[in-house]
Amino acid sequence: MVTAAQPLPLPRTARLRHLGPNWYASVMGTAIVGSAGAALPGPAHGARAVLAGFWALSLLLLTALLIARALHWSRHRDQARAHLLDPAMAPFYGCLAMALLAVGGGALTAGRELIGTRTAVALDAVLFTAGTAVGLGAAVAVPYLMAVRHRVDAAQASPVWLLPLVAPMVSASAGPPLVPCLPPGQPRATLLLACLALFGLSLLAVLLTLPLVFARLITTGPLPLALTPALFLVLGPLGQSTTALGLIADAAPGVVAAPYDRGLAVFAVLYGVPVTGFALLWLALATAHVVRARRRGMGFTLTWWAFTFPVGTCVTGAATLARHTGLMVYDALAVGLYGVLVAAWLTAARGTVRGLLSGALPAAPRPAPVALPSGTGRTRSDAVR
Repeated sequence: MVTAAQPLPLPRTARLRHLGPNWYASVMGTAIVGSAGAALPGPAHGARAVLAGFWALSLLLLTALLIARALHWSRHRDQARAHLLDPAMAPFYGCLAMALLAVGGGALTAGRELIGTRTAVALDAVLFTAGTAVGLGAAVAVPYLMAVRHRVDAAQASPVWLLPLVAPMVSASAGPPLVPCLPPGQPRATLLLACLALFGLSLLAVLLTLPLVFARLITTGPLPLALTPALFLVLGPLGQSTTALGLIADAAPGVVAAPYDRGLAVFAVLYGVPVTGFALLWLALATAHVVRARRRGMGFTLTWWAFTFPVGTCVTGAATLARHTGLMVYDALAVGLYGVLVAAWLTAARGTVRGLLSGALPAAPRPAPVALPSGTGRTRSDAVR
């Protein structure tokens, strides 16, 4: 078995050219460490300081990436347009929206003690508005481009396709904490029901796409080695939707009339329990695929950040179910998954820093893998590893 050649370091002048929207996944993965930790039962004061530190780091990363991506668009417009026309890269524009929303939501949960409540609310409001607008745009634009400009078939179905569709679901969970900050009456009810609408449109879009991903695994075989961590992306809509419904139900009393407020609380449990069960099933399946890929030589790529944010949404979803059901098993599940999240963040962060210091990141796009005709589900990129 031959080991794949490592990508050569890029000249400094060329590295910015290959800075794609997939880099926003590092912001999402860092912000969720703080937000998910704040959702756990009774974190101590010292732990809250650490969580605030993670949120501050995510804010710095977001600021740096927004500046770098602005320079990318101004200096390498041809490459930026090529990203939009690339079916493997265009879905990552959903990460921009989710990065804005994750940092904004983290301001109220993990960052409030660091910057104060008033500043946290203002920052969250700005980032929530921007992230929701970008997310809705991506949820429409990316599927449109896939239909009229990209050329894809069922064998190319990837969990990455879910990214622009999940962004409105992140808005659905980021909006309810802002409801009490609005004037009573119509403003609060409008925002809360808008979050429920965002939940619905994202959920239905995901339900249309997820069967394509599962069917591709069963009929075509495992994903290419470098893309295997993307299987964890499926956990995102599962955990985020459970979180969103729980937070909507928390904000409903006094905002929507009875019996709808109580109905939302019931719906949050009836929906969240079975979806969390499926999330655990998918977690086991994705882990098995990753173990297989690792044994076959899967090396570090930016797709390893898929181990972070989706798992973090399952942490917040389990914590929400713990509040609504009163069952300690969900508290234990949230704590256990949070341990997985922290380990995943440390691994992804270490690989990213090493890649940046060595000059291997940002990496130039690699040729798409070609399926072998043997029917084994392997690809030529797998075969050389």
